[in-house]
Amino acid sequence: MMTIRKLGHRAAHAALALSALATTSAALAFGDKSVTDLPGGPKVLGLDFQPAVTEIARQQKELHYWMLIVCTIIFVVVFGFMFYSIIKHRKSVGHKAANFHESTAVEIAWTVVPFIIVILMGAFATRTVVAMKDTTGADLTIKATGYQWKWGYDYVKGEGEGLAFISTLDTAQRNLSEEGQPAGNDYLLKVDNPLVVPVNKKVRVITTADDVIHSWSVPAFGVKQDAIPGFVRDTWFLADKVGTYYGMCSELCGKEHAFMPIRVDVLSAADYTAWVDKQKKALAAAADDPKKVWEMAPLMARGEKVYLANCAVCHKPDGTGAGPVKPLDKSPTVLDADKNAQILTVLHGRLNGAMPAWQGKLSETDIAAAITYTKNSWSNHTGQLVEPSDVVAAEAK
Repeated sequence: MMTIRKLGHRAAHAALALSALATTSAALAFGDKSVTDLPGGPKVLGLDFQPAVTEIARQQKELHYWMLIVCTIIFVVVFGFMFYSIIKHRKSVGHKAANFHESTAVEIAWTVVPFIIVILMGAFATRTVVAMKDTTGADLTIKATGYQWKWGYDYVKGEGEGLAFISTLDTAQRNLSEEGQPAGNDYLLKVDNPLVVPVNKKVRVITTADDVIHSWSVPAFGVKQDAIPGFVRDTWFLADKVGTYYGMCSELCGKEHAFMPIRVDVLSAADYTAWVDKQKKALAAAADDPKKVWEMAPLMARGEKVYLANCAVCHKPDGTGAGPVKPLDKSPTVLDADKNAQILTVLHGRLNGAMPAWQGKLSETDIAAAITYTKNSWSNHTGQLVEPSDVVAAEAK
């Protein structure tokens, strides 16, 4: 089991390295000479591990190189003897094949020596593997939920408890990708709401998923943990350097897999406390009374922001949809005079999760705003206004 886990982590790092190489190579191919190394993220044509900012990541790197050296020595010795025997004892120089049946000494040697090597490698790896799974004594606990295709973060315990938000790829970067125009060092890594944690604090990350298997991975932390629907897994990290660090969902999760980045901002203790205070004030200010009656203009403005942050990833900013994703522009459900038809679809999803259920993920006001926006945008001019109270009533059904 230890070997499987170790190989899984090394494979994840290799996959992320290839992803970073592909991203930077693509940028160079498009002639974007302004692209340089991204601190805390991929390097241009980078081949090595990202600089480690946790003790676990440093141990993983040491293990990688130590085992690489051992494997290289074994390779050189085995193939050295093999090629020496082939060249020096070939028939064309007069050598005759020896005729012997078995050698007890040789059999003991090729059994004992590999056994000792494997035991030593396992002994060195055990310390790191055990430490990777020790999530006790965390200063901060955060739940990371994978969605198609974004991350949801809930601060479960510790400073910041009660905060929750969705982290989505920046819409402008998605548009650049669709136009084939990569740009900037943080291409396809820029998000609207990064995860924020304090430096020198043990952070436990609980992972799960809402739809399909995702994987929360940040190479600089030495962390990769699958997020599986219906299961709760956990991992941890303790970053000892302030900065911004990047990762990606490293489990193929569907057609938008490439648009599911992870950004973690590690702040000083004072800056983190200030960030928490700011977020809690914003959360209190944004706490909407579902009984409030809205007018069309402010609800449309809010709905546009909610739509672009949560719905445009599938239905596209212009509402035309893509592939199996149905368009919202001229959609019979959106144009239906019975607004409950769309409210219930948004609340409960459809097609066994192909469209996610948004009940509990967005507030009643945000859902009402997004529906109102779709009913009165593009070629849709229904004039219908969905109030938060309409959503509350639909939830009660």
